[in-house]
Amino acid sequence: MDVCSENSGTPADGPSRVKLQLPASCDPPQLDGERKQLVWVVFGGTGHMGRSLVKSALSKGDLVTSVGRVFETTPEEMVAQQDNENCLGMLCDVRARDSVARVIERTLERFQRFDVVANCSGYGVIGACEDQDEHEIRNQFETNFMGTLNIIQASLPYFRQQNGGRYLIFSSTSGALGVPGLGPYCATKYAVEGLIEAMLYETDSFNVKATLVEPGFVRRDEPDTLATPLPTWGHFLIKPASEAYAQATSPALHAKRMVQWLGDRQPTSAVKCAELVWQLAHCSYPPLRLLLGSYAIESIRDRLRSVTEELEDWKHLNFPAPPEEGEGKEARADQDESMVDSGQDAPSQGTA
Repeated sequence: MDVCSENSGTPADGPSRVKLQLPASCDPPQLDGERKQLVWVVFGGTGHMGRSLVKSALSKGDLVTSVGRVFETTPEEMVAQQDNENCLGMLCDVRARDSVARVIERTLERFQRFDVVANCSGYGVIGACEDQDEHEIRNQFETNFMGTLNIIQASLPYFRQQNGGRYLIFSSTSGALGVPGLGPYCATKYAVEGLIEAMLYETDSFNVKATLVEPGFVRRDEPDTLATPLPTWGHFLIKPASEAYAQATSPALHAKRMVQWLGDRQPTSAVKCAELVWQLAHCSYPPLRLLLGSYAIESIRDRLRSVTEELEDWKHLNFPAPPEEGEGKEARADQDESMVDSGQDAPSQGTA
């Protein structure tokens, strides 16, 4: 990733400011130049990452529909976001297709078009696979996977009609590696990654592009301003462990320990992530995946290294499908004939 420095030129301004910028290979926008004004639809616009993304887009002159979750945001709070004439605030339950469709309709009524759809919404339960009940597991799939699919199915017809569009789908490092204590959540993210990869093949001729954004644990760079503050662990519910998994060193508690450890250190800035994601929407050649933060990069690199090493360890095991009975006799006859022609003795078939 390229990093461009910006010097103020005067000692009073302090040290040089460093801005992150996407690599030149994806043709990112000029930070100080003219650029097309885009219309965004940001689902999960009141969450950790969504807030910063909405603010970043608005600060750079884009138009935004900020979509809050019905279970954590009030209609009054979303209306308050409309103090900015470039922002439309709405509530939505991504699990309900009609609710998502209404967001798309209202966006078209307000801005007459939209160019970027970002899905920052998500929900997870921290607990052993055995401890999570059917309702908790289904809720994670309904929110993370079906929510993403509902968003795509509601917006893709418009993207096809205008022959272009951009999806920015917030996945997770859990979509690339299994995390003990997050089994069902990881399953939803694996499903989302497979969905997006398949969709890109199907929509390539319509000039529809998509990127899976995979951040590490993202900190809040600003205090809570809404009446309902964000939960300490984001959109994760920490479920008490059953007796079998309650030991302090239990692998099933790894996710809980990891979230608490990362929460204390808060390694990845939401504001910096939002800046890069904004650039992603404006670049010409977006990547399929964008990893944000050293934790995300190191953990997925280790996972890929492990897979590669395992492939190398077992690649010598090659069992081709056996030929059909008739084909087998013909193959053996051809082999015997070739060996005779070359002066070799044909192998003995033995006696009955």
